[in-house]
Amino acid sequence: MKYLNNRRNLAFASAAALAMLSACGPKTAPVASAPPPRITVPPQPMPPMGASPNLQVPAMGLNRVRQTVNASISPTQATWNLRSAYNVAALNCQSAKHAAILPNYRAFLLAHAKTLTALNKKVDQEFKARYGTTFVRSREAYMTQVYNFYALPPTLQGFCDAALTMSEEAAAVKSTELDAFAARSLPALDRVFENFYLSYEQYRTDLSGWQARYTPPTAISLAPAGMPGATGPVASMGQ
Repeated sequence: MKYLNNRRNLAFASAAALAMLSACGPKTAPVASAPPPRITVPPQPMPPMGASPNLQVPAMGLNRVRQTVNASISPTQATWNLRSAYNVAALNCQSAKHAAILPNYRAFLLAHAKTLTALNKKVDQEFKARYGTTFVRSREAYMTQVYNFYALPPTLQGFCDAALTMSEEAAAVKSTELDAFAARSLPALDRVFENFYLSYEQYRTDLSGWQARYTPPTAISLAPAGMPGATGPVASMGQ
């Protein structure tokens, strides 16, 4: 009996010693989890030159020509459109920098009065040949588009700069040279708008990429049919 007690006491002593050794041993340090990476969201792309976010940009044709009011028009129409652009510039380019445009435009009208009158009649003939008896309405609608094209607010500064150059060059043009002058001057004016359209298309590309990366997906309702939030059709009791 005494022997058993000694063995029992020895076992207890060994267990206590092991417990003490375990308590005194090195402790494993807790592993700190790294914080999630911080995502910096860049500003949302904005339309160039303060343009509207819903602006309709003329499409590029298969021939790589922008389908504006000046695409595929006759030389007569091109000259008349140049006169129309000149008119828009005289009305809208009011800064001191562009002050010469208005008197230059008045001088242009006086110098080419007969030629411009004949040109106007020839444009009417072209519209009548294309649209018949309704040609007046068709021409007025088209010319409204022409004036709106050149009066696009975001392009005003660039357009006025180009129009000022054109108005200075026009002072030396003879009436017999108007068509040739328009053929080389109209593309110079239109380049202002083409550059703007390209920048606007780039804005749309940048915005699409920004939205795909930083805009959370739209939540989709999974409510059963007939419950609030359900998107499927609900049959009536009479069916």
